[in-house]
Amino acid sequence: MDISVVIPLFNEEESIAELYGWIERVMNEHGFTYEVIFISDGSTDRSWDIIEELHQRNSNVKGIKFRRNYGKSPALYCGFKEAQGDVVITMDADLQDSPDEIPDLYRMIKEEKYDLVSGYKQKRYDPLSKTLPTKLFNATARKVSGIKNLHDFNCGLKAYRRDVVKNIEVYGEMHRYIPYLAKQAGFAKIGEKVVQHQARKYGESKFMGWNRFVNGYLDLLTLWFLSTFGKKPMHVFGFLGSLMFFIGFVATIVLAIGKLLGLLWITSSPYFYLALTTMIIGTQFFLTGFLGDLISRSSPNRNDYQVEATLV
Repeated sequence: MDISVVIPLFNEEESIAELYGWIERVMNEHGFTYEVIFISDGSTDRSWDIIEELHQRNSNVKGIKFRRNYGKSPALYCGFKEAQGDVVITMDADLQDSPDEIPDLYRMIKEEKYDLVSGYKQKRYDPLSKTLPTKLFNATARKVSGIKNLHDFNCGLKAYRRDVVKNIEVYGEMHRYIPYLAKQAGFAKIGEKVVQHQARKYGESKFMGWNRFVNGYLDLLTLWFLSTFGKKPMHVFGFLGSLMFFIGFVATIVLAIGKLLGLLWITSSPYFYLALTTMIIGTQFFLTGFLGDLISRSSPNRNDYQVEATLV
C-alpha cells in the first residue's frame, strides 16, 4: 500500500464526508493505493455514523472509535499502530489542511528520502489569539529541540516514512513534538514543505491559543527532561542530592569546628539548621534518583485506551 492517511477528529460531522471525497479524488488522480483511518476521539455528534457509512461504501475507509475523549496524541498513536502504507500522512479533519498536498509530500518521502516532512502554513487564517502563541511556541521548540529548519512543529499536515511511526511513541500531548521524538529515535532527515492553509469552513476551533502555548511549553520541558535524563534519572537527582549533601556536610563540619574552638554555639546559629536541612534535602534528592532508576521503564498500560469499535 502506498499511503495511509491518519485523521484524528472530535465532533467534525460537517466536514468528514467532504474531506474524504477530496482525498479520494486526489488518490485516484495519481493512482495511489491507500487507506484513510479516521479516529473518532470521543465525538458526541454523528461523526462515527458518517465514518461507518463511508466504510460501507468504500473499504479504503477505516475507523477507530474511542469511548471518551483522550486527545490528539492517543488518537495518532492508535492510528499509527493500524497504518499499513509505506508513507503515512496525518491531517486534521476540519478542511484546513489540503489533500492536494499529498502527492508532493509522498514524493519527498519516497524520492528525496526524508524520514519526516512537516507542513508549514506560511500564510495562516487563524485569529491572533492562536497565531501569536504558536509563533512563540515554535521559536522555543526550535531552540530546545535543535531542529532549526522547522517553522511549525504543530502543523497537523505531516508525512512520515512508515518506519518512523512504528518506532516512536506518541502519548499525553506529545503530538506537538513528533519531529523531536523522531530525531531522538534516530530519524534525523527531517524536512519542511510550505502548504496551503484554508480558513475553517465549519464550526469553531476546539483549541484555545494561549492554553495550547502554556501546555505546549510544559510538555516541551517534560520531553527535554525525559530525552536527556529519562533513562538515567540518577544522573540528575543523584548529582543534585550529592551536591546538596556535600554542601550541608561541609557547613556542619565548619560549625562543629567553631563549637570546639569556642567561637560559637551551634544551636544558636541559624546556619546549623540550614546545614541540616540541606543535608536532608540532598538525601531525599539522592533517594529520588535511586527510585527513579528503579521505575525508569514506563508503565505498560500508559497507552491503553478504551476502543469502543473499529472498522477494518
